[in-house]
Amino acid sequence: MTKDRVRSQYEAYPYPARDPRDEKTRLIVGSPGHLAEVNHYVFGGRRDFSKPFRVLVAGGGTGDATIMLAQQLADAGGGGEVVYLDMSRASRELCEERAKVRGLTNVRFETGSLLDVAEMGLGTFDYVDCCGVLHHLDSPEAGLAALRSVLSDDGGMGLMLYGELGRTGVYHMQDMMHMMAGDAEEAEQVVLAKKLLGALPDTNWLKRNPFVGDHLEGGDAGLYDLLLHSRDRAYRVPEVLDLAESAGMAVTAFLEPLRYDPAAYLADPRLTKGLDGLGRWQRAAFAELLAGNMRKHIFYLVPKERSDKAVTEAAGDAVPHFHDMDGPEWAKGFRPGAVITATIDAHTFRLPLPRLTGAMAARMDGVRSLDEVFADMKESNASLERDTFDAQFAELFRVLNGLGRLFLSRPPN
Repeated sequence: MTKDRVRSQYEAYPYPARDPRDEKTRLIVGSPGHLAEVNHYVFGGRRDFSKPFRVLVAGGGTGDATIMLAQQLADAGGGGEVVYLDMSRASRELCEERAKVRGLTNVRFETGSLLDVAEMGLGTFDYVDCCGVLHHLDSPEAGLAALRSVLSDDGGMGLMLYGELGRTGVYHMQDMMHMMAGDAEEAEQVVLAKKLLGALPDTNWLKRNPFVGDHLEGGDAGLYDLLLHSRDRAYRVPEVLDLAESAGMAVTAFLEPLRYDPAAYLADPRLTKGLDGLGRWQRAAFAELLAGNMRKHIFYLVPKERSDKAVTEAAGDAVPHFHDMDGPEWAKGFRPGAVITATIDAHTFRLPLPRLTGAMAARMDGVRSLDEVFADMKESNASLERDTFDAQFAELFRVLNGLGRLFLSRPPN
């Protein structure tokens, strides 16, 4: 019953709303699914995307992840294939038109439920992308198990699930709409939801939540997806970890990592000392409670047996890659003692950078390894010791990787 209602929703309101003509002027990118990021958190930095690589986009919607991944694989020049899977034919048609506008020929389109993927004869996949889907299933555990069944043992996944705290007020509104208009036609539900939004008192939790805006910015499709969905649940960090465990998988990273680090918010040593005994994921759970603004959890996961090999190590042969910024150009304006600022969901991080940031970033061109960056710096500064370089790179990496701006790759095995 729930599956039928979800299918009906996305036939009437494909989400997110997209105009295929926009593909002529821009490519929508994000996380998960950026290949440098996938390489860093899933393949130990050693994946060569110019070689055959199979991707499943489970619950592809109107196609953001499908188009992004297919374009990246086409640019890599290899034999990459993206398989799009969704229940909604209206959503599929939009994605097909977007791929056509771009001239992408490496996408295979399938209509169906991800719960049935093992019986569809699609083969196995190196990477599975599933954003905003599992939390709409009656059993997210069954959904993840189905995806795991078609994942290669040396592959991984990128997922997005709703976060509970940052969506405060959303579920109050959903409950009210179910009471008021649960049996009404979809179009009538949208009309009533708009009227109720306009009548909310200032004390209402949704009206007081500055982090949720789909009902304001995403048109009727965004409003329906946020406030009228027939099946919708949200997660906290420990619940995400439990879900991964249910499928024999392990989380390798939450994005952006710095948001899940209490030290990014707290400076008082009396406070941070009390966290010293917490493990990595306990600290992430604490940070979620502390920040209060996480509307979604974006994360990578791999089969448990290879979780200790999935994340790229900062070894000497590792090559740093800037993402969404020109590192060498940015380095020109760096001054010792500088900080980098980044605002995410209304919280502004102000993060100090190590003294050698400018010299390192100027040489990090996406080609040179850390060994080569150090050697070049050593020529200019004979007194520079490797221990100093490694320590300062580690701090720079903590900040920039923590903001999703820097990843590592290593030579393929």
